[in-house]
Parts: sequence; C-alpha cells; structure tokens
Amino acid sequence: MTAKIRIVIADDHPIVRRGLRTVIKTQPDMELLGEATNGAEAVALVKTHQPDIVIMDLQMPVQDGMSAIRELNQAGSPTRVVVLTSFPDDDHVFAAIKAGATGLLLKDSSPKDLLEAIRYVHQGESALHPTIAMKVLMEVKQASNQTSAVEPLTARELEVLNCLALGMTNAEIANQLSVSVRTVTTHVRAILDKLHLANRTQAALYAREKGIGTSRGA
Repeated sequence: MTAKIRIVIADDHPIVRRGLRTVIKTQPDMELLGEATNGAEAVALVKTHQPDIVIMDLQMPVQDGMSAIRELNQAGSPTRVVVLTSFPDDDHVFAAIKAGATGLLLKDSSPKDLLEAIRYVHQGESALHPTIAMKVLMEVKQASNQTSAVEPLTARELEVLNCLALGMTNAEIANQLSVSVRTVTTHVRAILDKLHLANRTQAALYAREKGIGTSRGA
C-alpha cells in the first residue's frame, strides 16, 4: 500500500483551515496531521510530526509564515512548503521562494489546483499559480539579462536542465538519463550555481524562457 502524503495546515483563519481540512480529508492518498494558527505553532508541529507537506499562510500572528519557512529551512527540515497566500506581490513571491517554498498558490485557487500542487511538490516538483509563475519568470529573465558572465553548462547539465523544464523529479531524471539520483542532485546544484539561480523552480522557468524543454523524448 502506498504511503499517504502527510500534511500540516498553518493559517490563522478558521474558515480557511476548515476548507483545507475538508478538501484534504476527501483524498485517499492524503492524511492531515495537525493545524496551526501561527508560524510558531507550524514550526512546532513540523518538528514534532515531520510531515511531507506544510500548507503555509504568510500573514499570521506571533510568527509569520515567511520566518517560519526560513526557520524550517535553516533547521534542515525535509518537509516541503506550499504557500497559500492572498498577496501575489513581488516581495512576498520572491522572498517565499528564496526562503525555501516549492509551491505557491493564491487563495482563490480551486481545490483541484491545490491537490495537484500538493502532489507535485510531494514528488519533488514545483507548483506555481500562473500569476506567480509569470512574476518569477520575469524576475529570472531580468536576472539572466543582467548577468554578464554565466559559466556554460556541460552537455549533461543541459540534459538535466531540459528535464527540469519538463517538471521531472530527480528520480525521473535519473531514470531518464540512466544515472543515480545523487548524480542528478549534483548536476542540479551545479546548474543553479552556474546560472546564479536560487532553486530548481527558477531553473525550470529559466529553461522555458530560453526555449529548453519541449518534450520528454524517448
């Protein structure tokens, strides 16, 4: 039997938590471990239960979501963060990605989009609301245009970048290229360093902006 995706919710609005709880509990492949009303509670729950995913609001009392994400990231938590926010402004978007979030959705997203995002992020992929994806793409494009010296990628790194653009997980990339997952991880780190990008989400968007990643191939 496939293990369920273990989830923690962090939002200070009871009606939002109730809606998320209802959606998650209808899914046979998901399990809700707990709910937090602020960032401090979220960090405590994650440290206690080690969930696969935490759905994090950014605007919360006591400790906001952004600082909670940073704290979890600095602690080396394996829990992946899906941000659910009402504010798609540039400061929130880029700060959340740099803090360690791999999924960003707006609160007007459909339950279907939320569930897909949870599954994508659990598989090691990124999940961005179209409005947010466009903002990140423009930021990556601007950064790449301003970079005067980008170290060229090797042929293998270009293959990995192509796979990232297609939304493939490290395991899928390893299978596609007949290498180990550890080798893929090393290539992804090298790609980020050479292109001066923060994470694989920006790498995927950079690749798409450059026209890389048109098909999965054979």
